[in-house]
Amino acid sequence: MGKYCEVCNKGTMSGNLVSHSNRKTRRSWAPNVQRVRVIVGGTPCRMNVCTRCLRSGKVLRSV
Repeated sequence: MGKYCEVCNKGTMSGNLVSHSNRKTRRSWAPNVQRVRVIVGGTPCRMNVCTRCLRSGKVLRSV
């Protein structure tokens, strides 16, 4: 399953965690993914969708 959006394929990003002494270690940022019921092709199904797609209206939530 993983932490990625099934609508926009947004996944985890990686970068550096920089301390006060300027030492760098690797870290990752995960998108805010929710498991919601959405309507796809007229039928409701469960998908992993990021909150950006939910808020922008790219998917239609099922009630």
